[in-house]
Amino acid sequence: MVGFENKAVLKLLLVYLFIQFSVTCGNFFQPFNVTYDHRALIIDGKRRMLISGGIHYPRATPQMWPDLIAKSKEGGADAIESYTFWNGHEPVKGQYNFEGRFDLVKFVKLVGDSGLYFLLRIGPYVCAEWNFGGFPVWLRDIPGIEFRTDNEPFKREMQRFVTKIVDLMREEKLFSWQGGPIILLQIENEYGNMEGSYGQKGKEYVKWAANMALGLGAGVPWVMCKQTDAPDDIIDTCNNYYCDGYKPNSPNKPTIWTEDWDGWYTTWGGRLPHRPVEDLAFAVARFFQRGGSLMNYYMYFGGTNFGRTSGGPFYITSYDYDAPIDEYGLRSEPKWGHLKDLHAAIKLCERALVAADSPQYMKLGPKQEAHVYWENAHSTGLNTNLSESQSTCSAFLANIDEHNTATVTFRGKSYSLPPWSVSILPDCSNVAFNTAKVGAQTAMKVVEYASSPKISAPELVMTKNEASSITESWMSVKEPIGIWSENNFTVQGMMEHLKVTKDESDYLWHMTRIYVSDDDIAFWEENQVSPTLVIDSMRDVLRVFINGKLIGSITGHWVKVVQPIQFQQGYNDLILLSQTVGLQNYGAFLEKDGAGFRGQTKLTGFKNGDIDLSKASWIYQVGLKGEFQKIFTVEENEKAGWTELKLDSTPSTFTWYKAYFDSPDGSEPVALDLGSMGKGQAWVNGHHIGRYWNLTAPKDGCPNSCNYRGAYGSNKCMTNCGKPTQTWYHVPRSWLQESNNLLVIFEETGGNPFEISVKLRESRILCAQVSESHYPPLDQWLNPDVIDGKVSINDIRPQIRLQCEDGHIISSIEFASYGTPHGSCQNFSEGNCHSPNSLSVVSKACEGRNSCSVEVSNSGLGGDPCRGVLKTLAVEARCVSSSTIGVSQF
Repeated sequence: MVGFENKAVLKLLLVYLFIQFSVTCGNFFQPFNVTYDHRALIIDGKRRMLISGGIHYPRATPQMWPDLIAKSKEGGADAIESYTFWNGHEPVKGQYNFEGRFDLVKFVKLVGDSGLYFLLRIGPYVCAEWNFGGFPVWLRDIPGIEFRTDNEPFKREMQRFVTKIVDLMREEKLFSWQGGPIILLQIENEYGNMEGSYGQKGKEYVKWAANMALGLGAGVPWVMCKQTDAPDDIIDTCNNYYCDGYKPNSPNKPTIWTEDWDGWYTTWGGRLPHRPVEDLAFAVARFFQRGGSLMNYYMYFGGTNFGRTSGGPFYITSYDYDAPIDEYGLRSEPKWGHLKDLHAAIKLCERALVAADSPQYMKLGPKQEAHVYWENAHSTGLNTNLSESQSTCSAFLANIDEHNTATVTFRGKSYSLPPWSVSILPDCSNVAFNTAKVGAQTAMKVVEYASSPKISAPELVMTKNEASSITESWMSVKEPIGIWSENNFTVQGMMEHLKVTKDESDYLWHMTRIYVSDDDIAFWEENQVSPTLVIDSMRDVLRVFINGKLIGSITGHWVKVVQPIQFQQGYNDLILLSQTVGLQNYGAFLEKDGAGFRGQTKLTGFKNGDIDLSKASWIYQVGLKGEFQKIFTVEENEKAGWTELKLDSTPSTFTWYKAYFDSPDGSEPVALDLGSMGKGQAWVNGHHIGRYWNLTAPKDGCPNSCNYRGAYGSNKCMTNCGKPTQTWYHVPRSWLQESNNLLVIFEETGGNPFEISVKLRESRILCAQVSESHYPPLDQWLNPDVIDGKVSINDIRPQIRLQCEDGHIISSIEFASYGTPHGSCQNFSEGNCHSPNSLSVVSKACEGRNSCSVEVSNSGLGGDPCRGVLKTLAVEARCVSSSTIGVSQF
């Protein structure tokens, strides 16, 4: 078998080298065509198995993009995927924005420069937990418009924007046939979920959208996701947690997974979702096992909903998504590392996967099965009698039993399969990877006080070692309640929120005057009742003021309002402040969803009967005074007339605060800790960090341990119960200057700014635990000694591998034990069997380095501490910044 192994590995190496070098020629690539057959995309005449990572360019800064792309490539991605964001690119009709975080061309070019392909999902409806699903709000004001149906005004605007994007990509020579990275485009998005709501007009719209897209001459294939009735020339694709059972609507189309949900989004006051990497790897392996060809992680990096871009209802500012790369750009381990190993194992099988038109299926047990791919299958059909020396064979062995390990026999050998797992055999003999066996490191992240930031008024000086929480240096100014400028107007009746604000602000003031007679007062006292404000339905937040005093707040998504009110005799100013917290981004008839109030608004309990406020005269004022004066910017902030805030000041509602801070030393990502505040928005140097809201998740619903086995759903393996949903808010390094960074906060409900602090996000602790029985590192399959036949892959020992983030080194080994250690990361302890050499061997190999590896074997660790016992090496290491220390790279 050694001879067969070595020949198979040699073929795998040639494939690997071809892949590495074929995509790096020319400016981006040599021009190539992209087509497809029933099995896969055909790139430059060759079928490919592709792994893609979703990165939404506006959810990061351009300065973050290169590192995110590099980490995606290092993690095994062949391509990067992103939506386009219509409301970001055309905030005003006819006025386009392709700058800063919306510089789509720059982002695509960076992807191409890295040698990766690009999947561009134009939509232009994107959902994405993005404000209004990506639609610009001005779109809903076009007369006669109905979104996403056979409606001429909508189709005209949609075609104009899609054409704009395709033409821009063509002008910049970014399509594959021009030498660019774009290999695939998407029109519409998950319309199949909504199509039934539109009847026949929905079906006609699907045909129109497909024909419109195809008519643009982009020169690459188009897809529609979740669209089982996609026309013949459009590939219908799958979005789900699992897509291994998905088949497109034509035998001539490949199976593509456009959204592999590796986590989920979060709402204010909600728990944080977590998808175990063992289950995620299982889903991906099953997809390729059962004939899949292209899989895209949604998301590979989630990022941040800066500004007011988060969708609704009530989606938080963080869009971390439990992705392999976290919101701050740090690797989430072990998710990133385990998936990297999975991708490498799949790539070792690519030659056989692309050669076979379909796999050979073998039932191995009641819930166990194998799918076998042969290189020769593409040209000759499956033939299990082919000489092994003339064929490349790869196999996937699956155990879909959720509870029990299974021992199966495959090609005369016995294999143990953990529950809910897939073993990948690149040579149909040796296991390179099992989805349930995690050998990758775990990284424990911390958010700690920065070592040097000082938050102060600009004229104050603080020493480097002082705490970064605010002490005596805040200034404040009150936001006026109600009508604050001459730029207001009066209307008879209630107006829909978005028709007034055009989404230029979350806030809309409504004011009317109510006369209360002596008879009304007497009536209330005599009957022991009070007047009540009743609104049939409202969203998202309502603040009720009487004569400038806040008397009630209501939160909800289209909920009824019943708010008792205390009036005084005479004229009273009734002020309603309606607020949005992200516009609806999913559902049919989005143009009709709106915001503010629906139905009747009235006052009950008056002596002469109810007062219908729906027909009253209302004064409207859009937004906040400080917002429109731009007092959050460096240039305009002095307009506000700030006053010093005393340390013993009572927390105040509807107040602006400002302070200054110096940028923390180092390169670690920066976060604002706003856990002491209530609800509002934050800016740094004029950059809108996003909304904040200190709502606490329910105390229940988070398991003590997460069982990866069995089908995943968004409510499984929840975390963060009983804690605020979000307290840390990302401040990109590129938005900071060395000193005197302006921090401005608008607080609605009354928080304590003196406890706000600047912190650093770091992967401080690394842990790994690998046994003697684990598989060799995936790159060892391409070891020259293995290829030359000097060493069998079975003779290669497993390794523990540790890697700090860039710019950091392993400063110390906190724990190391080779034997039978107990516990988990940050809670390891020695077992009955322990090699006394463990700590010295690991320390010598790792300390002072950014990354290191240690062979898990008796010889690698100085002898056998307990014969006849399966041994494990457990390690805990600490990473520190290498800014002042020399670094040795692995």
